[in-house]
Amino acid sequence: MTVSADASVYTDLQGLARLREQAQQKSPAAMREAARQFEALFVQMMLKSMREAKLGDGLADTDQSAMYQEMYDKQLSLEITRQRGLGLAEMIVKQIGGNSAPAAQPTTSGMSPALQALRTQLSTMNALSSSEPSLPGKVGTLPALVSPPVSSGSAPPDVSTPQAFVQSVWPHAQQAARDLGVKPEVLVAQAALETGWGRSVMQHPDGRSSNNLFGIKASPAWDGQQVSVPTLEYANGIPIRTRATFRAYGSFADSFSDYVDFLKSNPRYREALAQAGNPNAFTTALQQAGYATDPSYARKIHAIVNGDTLQDAVTQIKQQADIAQLKQPGNWPLT
Repeated sequence: MTVSADASVYTDLQGLARLREQAQQKSPAAMREAARQFEALFVQMMLKSMREAKLGDGLADTDQSAMYQEMYDKQLSLEITRQRGLGLAEMIVKQIGGNSAPAAQPTTSGMSPALQALRTQLSTMNALSSSEPSLPGKVGTLPALVSPPVSSGSAPPDVSTPQAFVQSVWPHAQQAARDLGVKPEVLVAQAALETGWGRSVMQHPDGRSSNNLFGIKASPAWDGQQVSVPTLEYANGIPIRTRATFRAYGSFADSFSDYVDFLKSNPRYREALAQAGNPNAFTTALQQAGYATDPSYARKIHAIVNGDTLQDAVTQIKQQADIAQLKQPGNWPLT
């Protein structure tokens, strides 16, 4: 008696019914197939847990994309267990008294398309390992995989969470916003996009932070500190890994200050500054002027500005400011 190894065994009631019927006949093939089914379900749960281990939804995530992702993971789990799998099926068969035939060792040349896709995806995820991961902006710098060592001197800003990042840059964003005529939320959102909420700020080889929050490159005219790092650039809408040299600063405050000077001193951004009062128009004009190579750069900033993460953080900052103001002695009512 043979057992079909097609997807129906795992995904529809008829397939499960056939497997149950064969298992009742104590078919060794059915026993192995049941073990393989269990392993496939385990792999599917593992993939689901891996995808849920992220800080938040991606900007392009929708219910439809989630459905297709789940369908892909189900098929992927089938493909994995049709090969050698994780070895779990063989262990189950041995445990319940069946004879497990030795599985053939998988080779790269005989790898199924789904497994090749998984291998490519995992390699990409490892290369771009990030938080919400860090969405590529003007230049999507690859995030650091370890926390930078604390150098002597002042302690680095706390960017352990998006809320902490907003807290650390808010005063500088307010000052820069006044100089440019934009809302500070727009500048915080742009910095969050460029740096993955502060957790992917470019670093020097010795681990010191470059404090570059806006991905500004170091042109030949730049005479300040520099840092060379791997980046993602977009060419005709296609992300390409390359290496580039960027400006480095002594603090987040210096980065905001230089960003203001960078926009004001470049005629190409004149149109953007003319529309500073309109966040959407401002960021769209920045992108059109060539600030960003990512074709979705402005849209991503808009999404962060309107997202709950930034809005909740700013609301908390404003509430704290109101409480501090009320605590001033002159503001208490006389009794």
